Amino acid sequence: MTPQTDEGPLVDDIAARIRARIMNGELAIGKPLRQAALAAEFGVSRTPVREALRQLQNGGLIEMQPHRGAVVRVPAPWEVRQAYEVRAELEGLAARRAAARITDRQLAALREHNAVLREAAERETGGSPATTAANDCFHTVVCEAADNPWLSRMIERINESFPRNVSSLALAGDERHRQENIRQHEAIIEALAAGDPDRADDAMRDHVISSGEHLTAWYERRSQTVFHG
Repeated sequence: MTPQTDEGPLVDDIAARIRARIMNGELAIGKPLRQAALAAEFGVSRTPVREALRQLQNGGLIEMQPHRGAVVRVPAPWEVRQAYEVRAELEGLAARRAAARITDRQLAALREHNAVLREAAERETGGSPATTAANDCFHTVVCEAADNPWLSRMIERINESFPRNVSSLALAGDERHRQENIRQHEAIIEALAAGDPDRADDAMRDHVISSGEHLTAWYERRSQTVFHG
């Protein structure tokens, strides 16, 4: 935990800014995080930067490596698979609840987000910030429709364990996976529009498990190329 000092809010702010850059891919997995460079960039001393990095290490986003210091962590494939197993159950529950609560406006938003993914797939431009946002927003709308803040927070906590851009990178490199992702979203939308909780639950769980397997495979390939020594 970050020590309770007068620098606490500053440490939290620096950690949030670094976390955001890791999550959007600006700081790629395997990239060293130099305290001196970060301190100069943020206009602070090394002390709050060091505490911010410790906070991110406790959260699992970075790790300390011999001779390299803080590095954006490459999750082990088994961690990704296990996390997505849990996420599948949680998001399945969210879809089940959403089936009885979703509004026409929210259904329209789901269709719009999936349309962005479909158009990107047709142009073969997956892996962009726009597709990352569209994919994230699709799932966010379902969580909002579920109307359970506890459930949303638990799903968000899992999502924050891995850089969000990686899912889009995995999609970008696999045309079949991109099309499958869009079809699975369509199945979820159809189940929600029909008000069918069982079908919505099954469609969402199948989608998240499938996405987790693709992401696990991506990390397996990536972990073989990132330098750890």
